Amino acid sequence: MIPPIATSGAPATGTSAASSPSGGFAGGDFETFLKMLTTQIRNQDPLNPMEGADFAVQLATFSGVEQQVRTNQLLEALAGADQGRGLAQYAGWIGREVRLTAPVWFENAPVTLEIAADPAADQVVLVTRNARGQVASREAIGPGSGPVEWLGRDAGGAVLPPGSYSFRIENWKGGTLLSERPAPSYSRVTGVETGSAGPELLLRGGGRVAAAEVTALRDPATAASQSGS
Repeated sequence: MIPPIATSGAPATGTSAASSPSGGFAGGDFETFLKMLTTQIRNQDPLNPMEGADFAVQLATFSGVEQQVRTNQLLEALAGADQGRGLAQYAGWIGREVRLTAPVWFENAPVTLEIAADPAADQVVLVTRNARGQVASREAIGPGSGPVEWLGRDAGGAVLPPGSYSFRIENWKGGTLLSERPAPSYSRVTGVETGSAGPELLLRGGGRVAAAEVTALRDPATAASQSGS
């Protein structure tokens, strides 16, 4: 049985645990813990006093709660720091162009597509769909691979309205469809935000895509000079 603890006067030793700021109570308020423990001893049933092992369990419980609180605070701080570093990593992408297969915004300016045709194909068709999934144009571009400039024209040669468009390549041989695959395109980055799955890039026209989906990055000024040479 734990002997009664004196509640008045100074402790017997010169270095009291109550004066230590780093006790086993959340926030380091060990003096508050001692007051609670003393109150509990005062009000315990003298015919059924609490065993010393029970006091030890309570002390360990208080200490465990404190450690859990501190661990949670540390994890929250680390998560915030990681998110900040993640955004800073992609800040330099703002104003540059990224290659992806997600829909891109078109508004009276050519869009660069990266074509990778099947070498066995004798005809390659570019299929363009609008934001509603409707076919906006189908045009034969011939076999071969490399970057091409999509001018945003329909079958009659009229300029398509501004909006988001996606692209697919159909590879044909002898009238038989060999394969169909997405055609990546380049889009301008306007900002970076933290999404549920990590950093997300804000694209021209209001689109957004996870940074992990980007397959290439380029400087639009350099790309324009190279295409013009």
